[in-house]
Amino acid sequence: MIRVIIYLALITLIALAAAWIADRPGEVAITWQGWRIETSVIVAAVLLLLAMTALMAAWTLLRAVWRAPALMGRHLERHRDTRGERAIAQGLIAVGAGDLHAARKFSAEALRLKPQEPLTLLLSAQAAQLAGDRAAAELAFRAMAARDDTKLLGLRGLFIEAQRRADPAAARAYAEEAARTAPALAWAGQAALEFRCAAGDWEGALAILARNMQHKLIDRATYRRQRAVLLTAAALVAEENDRDRARTQALEAVKLAPTLVPAAELAARLLLEKQQLRRAARIFERAWQANPHPDLAQLYAYLRAGDSPRDRLARVQALAARAPGHMEGAIAVARAAIEAHAFALAREALKPWLDHPTQRIAELMANLEYAESGDEGRAREWMARALRARRDPAWTADGFVSERWLPVSPVTGKLDAMQWAVPLGSLDPPPVIEQDTTPIPASPGTPAATTAAQVTSHDSHDSDAPPDKTERRNEKTSPQAVRPPPADRPEERVEPVIPLMHAPDDPGPEPPPDREPAPSPAGDRWWRLRLFR
Repeated sequence: MIRVIIYLALITLIALAAAWIADRPGEVAITWQGWRIETSVIVAAVLLLLAMTALMAAWTLLRAVWRAPALMGRHLERHRDTRGERAIAQGLIAVGAGDLHAARKFSAEALRLKPQEPLTLLLSAQAAQLAGDRAAAELAFRAMAARDDTKLLGLRGLFIEAQRRADPAAARAYAEEAARTAPALAWAGQAALEFRCAAGDWEGALAILARNMQHKLIDRATYRRQRAVLLTAAALVAEENDRDRARTQALEAVKLAPTLVPAAELAARLLLEKQQLRRAARIFERAWQANPHPDLAQLYAYLRAGDSPRDRLARVQALAARAPGHMEGAIAVARAAIEAHAFALAREALKPWLDHPTQRIAELMANLEYAESGDEGRAREWMARALRARRDPAWTADGFVSERWLPVSPVTGKLDAMQWAVPLGSLDPPPVIEQDTTPIPASPGTPAATTAAQVTSHDSHDSDAPPDKTERRNEKTSPQAVRPPPADRPEERVEPVIPLMHAPDDPGPEPPPDREPAPSPAGDRWWRLRLFR
């Protein structure tokens, strides 16, 4: 509406001006070189207007002719850009659809029309990857890495290609360069951290973890947990040469993650060397309450050297009461009770777990039967059940079962991947053998010592007295020597894990050898049972 009003106002002004000039006629005379031209004012104004229009038209035509080559070049360039952008878009769609022929066609067209476009390089690399031409893909990624605007994209592609050809050194170099270029880049920070862990560079891994936390790549809870894992790994390495430093690192790890069993076990063991029994006991109890574990129970039982079996039994019962109803508490109490010859208490502790016993429970029942009555038949029956019983939990990560805790997964290189769980191969429990309450008499005329020797085997170990170092190592390396799950999920079924890509094969330095508690002064191992000689 406003535009209409303005238009009508302009027309009115022009009409008024024309009427004003018409009401006031005049003459215009021009004398030049003997020529004299006389006309009215209106005619002179009209001629002047026409002359100006002709000059403007002539100038426009001359300017168009002069700029025609440049205009044609810009038109062709715009047309070329349009075709190149269309080729890039169609090529990326073809890559996403898995159409190799179309991807190659549009990639070649994009390279011809827009060779310096970043998306052209990306299309070329993805088309080469789709075709399986890793050399061409790496060449395209290198071209992207050489440019400032596509450097991070090129490094990402080179990192993936290095992993595909199993070149961890190159993959680590690309990841760390990307992390230096853009510290807030999540994949680069995580990859650099995992490579440092795989190489056993725990100090470098701690520095990268702190940088990741500074740039908010991980939350505080994850940072505390992963730092505790790295400190525990560093303490295990420093334990051999610098026990004071190992103790400091282990205590910091326990402060960050009190429920981390390896950190609690190491810190308490190093505190026991300094005779700090109460502090070590508090660490044991707090870790046990969250994650009952046989290593914690074994060390807690021998917290004080020289205690009698009855004292150890009382201590273990108090520890088991902190996680009531857990299988590890029952096993710890049963072992201490057998050592203290409190056989009724041992049988009562194991009773809730006898319907579906694990291998360790079956072995304990064999030891209990023979220690209590010298009944070779019942002991042999329980040892036979142990061979077919379901496995106990163990340290597992990505389907890999380890004899001891590791800070990273040997399969994927992921930090803090080890879990105390039932191995994947034994999730389904084997058929249960019904218990026979009828006692099986021993062979007539066979002395008890001879009978025990006949059922001796390397598959069973005395869990009721503190084992020596050789026996403990044999127990750890046995495929049956596995451990229970956490208290909140004692019978959890673990879903299989399929790793998408392999991490470096080096899981880091070998953990230090286990420190064992002092042997029991009782020395009563006469009921040790084994299946074969």
